[in-house]
Order: sequence, then C-alpha cells, then structure tokens
Amino acid sequence: MAAATAADVAEDTASVYSGKLTLYVFLTCGVAATGGLIIGYDIGISEQTAQGTSQYCKFNSQPLTAFTSSLYLAALVASFFVASFTRALGRKWSMFGGGVSFLAGATLNGAARNVAMLIVGRILLGIGVAFCGLSTPIYLSEMAPPRLRGMLNIGLQLMITVGIFSANLVNYGAAKIRGGWGWRVSLGLAAAPACVIAVGSLFLPDSPSSLINRGRHEQARRVLRRIRGTDEVDDEYGDLVAAASEIEVYSGCSARRRPWRDVLQRRYRPQLAMAVLIPFFQQLTGINVIMFYAPVLFKTIGLGGDASLMSAVITGLVNIVATFVSIATVDSLGRRKLLFQGGCQMLVSQVIIGTLIGVVFGTSGDGNISRALAVCIVVFICVYVAGFAWSWGPLGVLLPSEIFPLEVRPAGQSISVAVNMLCTFAVAEAFLPMLCHMRFGLFYFFSGWVLVMTLFVSAFLPETKGVPIEKMTVVWRTHWMQMHTFKWQTAKFEMHNATAV
Repeated sequence: MAAATAADVAEDTASVYSGKLTLYVFLTCGVAATGGLIIGYDIGISEQTAQGTSQYCKFNSQPLTAFTSSLYLAALVASFFVASFTRALGRKWSMFGGGVSFLAGATLNGAARNVAMLIVGRILLGIGVAFCGLSTPIYLSEMAPPRLRGMLNIGLQLMITVGIFSANLVNYGAAKIRGGWGWRVSLGLAAAPACVIAVGSLFLPDSPSSLINRGRHEQARRVLRRIRGTDEVDDEYGDLVAAASEIEVYSGCSARRRPWRDVLQRRYRPQLAMAVLIPFFQQLTGINVIMFYAPVLFKTIGLGGDASLMSAVITGLVNIVATFVSIATVDSLGRRKLLFQGGCQMLVSQVIIGTLIGVVFGTSGDGNISRALAVCIVVFICVYVAGFAWSWGPLGVLLPSEIFPLEVRPAGQSISVAVNMLCTFAVAEAFLPMLCHMRFGLFYFFSGWVLVMTLFVSAFLPETKGVPIEKMTVVWRTHWMQMHTFKWQTAKFEMHNATAV
C-alpha cells in the first residue's frame, strides 16, 4: 500500500511541478556534495604497523584503534548541537562551519608535535564531520527536483568514495617518504577538501525549505525559481509552505520551538525507527572491516606492504564505479530494490570470504596464503564493496535525509548522524579485537546482520522514489506501521476541535 501511494504521489507531482535539472542546481549540489570529501578522506588515512605473529592478531593495537575512532566519538557529541545550528542559521552556514572546523583539525594534525595536538585536531575533525554529515544530505534532498533527488543526493556518497580513494593514494605515496614524516602529509592534506567545502559553501544559496522555515518567503521563492529554471513554481512553493505549516495543525505554533521534543512524538515513530535502524544496519554490514582497515585486511591474508596499499586502491576504484551505478538507477529502480539486491550480494560475498580465509588459516591464525587464493579473496572483496557501494552506502545517507517533515528534519538527521557515529566508533574499536578472537567467524557475524537488514528492508521500508520531500508524510501515513497512529492523531484533533466549539 505504501509503495502504491508513493507512486501515485510521484506521478501527480510529475504532472504538476514545473522545472528541470538546471545547470545551476547541478553545480550547487556538486559543490555541496564535496562535503563528502572530508568524510571519505578521513576514513582512508588509517594505516598501521604490524605487530605479533598470528595472522588474526598481528594488528591488534588498542592505542591505534582509539586514535582512529576518537573522531567519531567527537562527531557523536557534536551532532546534537549542530542540529539547532543548522535549523536556526540554515544549511549553507552549517556546511561552512564544517569546512572551517575540519580545516583547523587537519592543520593541527599535520603540524602536531605532541599527542595533545593530535587529540585536539581529531576533535575538530569530528566536529567538522558532524556539521557536514548533518547539513549536506538535507541540503541536497531539499534542493534537488523530486524525480532526481536520489541521483543528486548520492553525489555526496560519490565524494566520500573519491575521498577514500584519494587517501589511499596519499598513503601509498607517503609510505615511501624517507625520514618518517609521511604521516604528516597524510593527515595534513585533509585541509584540501576542507578548503573546497568551506570556500564553496560561501557561494551557495540556502535551500527554499530552510528559508521558508526561517520566515524568508520571498527569498525562498526567488531561489526556487532559479534552481528550477522557470517562473512557474507556485505549485511547488505552495506545497513547501504547506509542509512547513503542517505541524502547526496538529501541535500548535509552539511546536516551532521544540523540534527535539516533537521528533519523539507518536506520528514520527516510523520515521524515527528508520533514522535509527538504517545507520545502525549500515555500520553492521561489515564495510568498515574492508574500508577502515583495508591495508590491515590485505596484510592479514598474507600480502606484502605495497600490495596491501595497492589492493586498497583497487577496492577504492570499485567503490567509485559502483556508486555511479547507484546514481544511474536509484530514481528508476527505487530504494528498496537496490537495498535488497545489494544485501544479497554482500551476504554471499562475506560467507565466501570467511570460508576461504578459514580454510587457509583455520582457528589458529597460522599459515600462508597462495597467490591464487589471495587474488580470489580480493575479487570477492571487490564484489562485496560493489554491492555496498550501490546500496547501503549511498542509501544509508539518502533515506534519513528525505523521510522527515521540515520542522523536525534537522533533529531527525542529527539522531541518524549520532547513531552512525556511535556505531562507527563501536565497530572501529571492536573490529581488531573481534578479528583476533573470532577469526574468520567475524565475516559470518557480519553476514548474519546483512541477512537481518535485508529482511528488514523487505518488510518495513516503504518506497520513496519520486515523492517530493514536502509530501513525504503521505507515504508514512499510509504505511502499515503508521496507520493506527495517524487515525489516533486525527481523532484526537477532531475531538479537540469539537471541544473548542
């Protein structure tokens, strides 16, 4: 029922809304999406020196994992404050704040002379990730034409993959620098993508939805005309204004001052459940086993140092190419089909990878892997990365940014970012000890979660392709999880009106 309703809304919109994909909105979304570069670059800069003898435990360095994951703990805390900033000042200045914070953190890390400077730098990087991770997906979803929202939003994920790939190349080159200062290059070059988003955001307009929410209606209309390339924007503008005012119908105008309280109300529970579970599941796909410690994993299966970094570059290229597949298909095939297909692909790949590693190293972790088997494992890792890159990778960012109504959108996205950061932190902290103790069974552990999330998508997630972000409430009102809640809210509202009369 939800999917049919979403299709009806999308079809009605296509026949009513004017406008097209203008060069202006394409460039605007392209600049905004570069916020993903700073997130992706940081993911790719972690590399470590081998210790010990067991193929499973040789990289189990707790201080190293603590340094790597400390950024995400800082981002977790910061995300709760960024929501209010984004709502009050707009998406544009939130992205600018993220770029500036990340630039300061990268500068400190590159010039660090002691551990204290590294820690402060990581905290600033985390704040920057919180700003960009919260504001950029919302901005892209609000600026894009409804029928192309998925494609333009996934531009953010594309930039994340480019950032990861760039970091792998930098790591490969920095490892060859004599004198032991190559790590400064790896950390300091994060300032480059930070400058791009910091400077670029100054030239961006704020989104019409954000302007309307702050009472700047005429400016919102002018921006809407420009990004749609037509003066005939009355229908879309009217729907945006109605969406901004809708919450007042149910809760009164005081709701404008309490988005954190409103997002917990009954009528938003299905959206809130998705905003929590989607990033939770995304981090339990096991992607961090591959992308966080790609050099570690390839060294663990017996490849040399240079081969390890080159293998990480290979997975980075697969990540980029597969993200283009998602860009090309997300608005035609839809979100549900990509998530289901990608989940099945990751599930099969992980089981095969775990089995192959188990055959070679067993439970002891002792053994040597042949070149042929190592290549086979790399191939299935690439198949796995491709499945993630056109499903749970980009859609894990897209879906939370498009399902909430305007008034609680920053708060809802903040919760999604916080869950993402918490789970990323937990996985980054736990991965190496888990690899040491669970051995090849770790891949079976993550494949079990992939099975759960694939079944979850089939049973609970409605299709949202083509539905205008300002009409997304229609999808959720007809979702089976929400039907009884909406009827309860309507009855309560009618009773209140009858009592008032």
